[in-house]
Amino acid sequence: MSMKKSMYDVIVIGGGASGMLAASLCAASGRHTLLLEKNDRCGRKLAITGKGRCNVTNACSAQEVMKNIPRNARFLFSALNAFPPEQVMAFFELHGCPLKIERGNRVFPVSDRAADIIAVLESQMQEHAVVRETALATKLLLRDGAVCGVDCGWRSFEAAHVIVCTGGASYPLTGSNGDGYALVAPLGHTIVPPIGSLVPLTSEDADCLDMQGLSLRNTAFCLLDSRGKAVFKDFGELLFTHFGLSGPMALSASAHLKEGERYTALLDLKPALDEAKLDARILRDLESYSNRCMENAVVDLYPRSMIPCILRRAGIDPALRANSLTKAQRHALLAQTKRFPIAISGTRPVAEAIITRGGVDVREIDPKTMRSKLVRGLSFAGEIIDCDAYTGGFNLQIAWATAYAAAMEIEP
Repeated sequence: MSMKKSMYDVIVIGGGASGMLAASLCAASGRHTLLLEKNDRCGRKLAITGKGRCNVTNACSAQEVMKNIPRNARFLFSALNAFPPEQVMAFFELHGCPLKIERGNRVFPVSDRAADIIAVLESQMQEHAVVRETALATKLLLRDGAVCGVDCGWRSFEAAHVIVCTGGASYPLTGSNGDGYALVAPLGHTIVPPIGSLVPLTSEDADCLDMQGLSLRNTAFCLLDSRGKAVFKDFGELLFTHFGLSGPMALSASAHLKEGERYTALLDLKPALDEAKLDARILRDLESYSNRCMENAVVDLYPRSMIPCILRRAGIDPALRANSLTKAQRHALLAQTKRFPIAISGTRPVAEAIITRGGVDVREIDPKTMRSKLVRGLSFAGEIIDCDAYTGGFNLQIAWATAYAAAMEIEP
């Protein structure tokens, strides 16, 4: 049986955020475009981002986006300036999805539905006649050192240009399982080993288990390495879990962990108060509840589930009367409030990560065009590239900007 062949100008592999945008832009510029997606529908990972609300981008400048990219930010300079957050927002609003800006400049659909972002991309592909095939790309085809198509096992597709948008290795159940690396590694591309980024932190500290389910707000977070150097600082929300720490600050901190290094998360539970003001506040509470035992005298200072942990760390008997607390014990309580340490043992597996750190080495990609420097006719967009950012819409902004560059800069 002879293998069926079809001819296109551009083939986009992967129907995620970057793939759908790249395909619609290629087709809009008049190129006969094929989108290959192995799932029965596109945007499966996009549908669950932002807890199903889809944090589309961050309403800030391209320069501010770069400040939220811990590695390889300079590589993205051209792409982010060519398609910055304001243009991303204009694109979705122009095509029927009104947006809103929330805390931290996070941008969401007014409807709070990721499905509305996917619907814009779907309608753009339909409007510009993107051909879609449900097929798994197994091999990139070469002729005279240039890409000439894609093999899908039972069928092959020919094209003068291929954009690989297969994502990373996080959330494998959505199809983002790292199979794109195997497509491009045989062509000579270096794959920086993928590990989880924006992934919860693990800790063997029993206090995390005791406080599981507790969510802290307005907390200052500092990640210290084994030498006591601060490698990451943030302010915001944190969640204690049975395995350690989660929530936005823990996820962003995970981008800074290095293999084999030991870390400590240092929490300031009352960052708005300096030590003198906090001491005065503790004294006031102790006077107000002078006849209570300590575990009931500090209920206005700490969440209920945290009180046993903080008193134990400060060496204070929970049954001690508030009016019997010594000055030294009060200072120990103050010290724990301003510097609450949690030893970090590592991160959860890459399958639980929101995004992947690692992927195709940026030194092998032209930063203006997203074209391969090694193979003609090959480009990359999205998470398959070794670029990742903090939470807040920055990772999707990278996906949109690299897709735009790849689609707009296809070789004539």
